Amino acid sequence: MSSLSAARKTLLSALSAIVLAGGLAVGTAGTANAATCPSSASPKIDGAIAGWSLSCSGGSVRVAGWLEDTRMDGKCAVVRVHGGNGDYRTKQACGSGAREQFDFTFAGTNRADVRLAIA
Repeated sequence: MSSLSAARKTLLSALSAIVLAGGLAVGTAGTANAATCPSSASPKIDGAIAGWSLSCSGGSVRVAGWLEDTRMDGKCAVVRVHGGNGDYRTKQACGSGAREQFDFTFAGTNRADVRLAIA
């Protein structure tokens, strides 16, 4: 009976690890885009949707796009952009249906980490 119990614990541990890993992948999918030029993304999370593109010119990266708050929950849709040069910018859209445009340029880099979140 103890070998069955040990086998059951091993199986349950393995299944838990698979479910946890799958949950983490689903929870973060589409919310972040660490990318170099050229690239684009259209992430959607519970309460927010966005679209952006990265383009490079003259040693700078431009991150331009939009974001929209899609839920009446008192929270805002937020895009957070970390340029490859260490600079940081954000844009918010607050209120269900509110849509905002953004256009950020980061000098001296060809990459940016762009994240969509609710805050």
